[in-house]
Amino acid sequence: MPLVRISLLRGKPEGFGRKVGGVVYRAMRETLNVPDKDNFQLLSEHAPESLVYDPSYLDIERSDGFIAIQVTLNEGRSIEMKKAFYRRVAEDLRRSLDVRPQDVFINLVEVKKENWSFGNGVAQYAN
Repeated sequence: MPLVRISLLRGKPEGFGRKVGGVVYRAMRETLNVPDKDNFQLLSEHAPESLVYDPSYLDIERSDGFIAIQVTLNEGRSIEMKKAFYRRVAEDLRRSLDVRPQDVFINLVEVKKENWSFGNGVAQYAN
């Protein structure tokens, strides 16, 4: 049920965005109880003028390695689960892809279950 949007600057090595997506998917499975095979992602590479971020908001020094990750998912996860997800993504991106944790921006958008159709014009999760 999550839909993940990953945005980063153009110029990364081939397949970098998919690797970021793999890290995000594993973290969702391990911390947010996302089911197996529930992997839907939109990967976007941007020119510098079309990816806008403040380089020092909240005194966090960001670089051109900035990655924006937005996850739309069903409501109901605890704050502890969300914090574990944020931490896991930042740590795993640092470890596996050498991404600075300061450059990992994550936004969760929670929606009700009836707001999804996975195909066939059916709201599979609606009661």
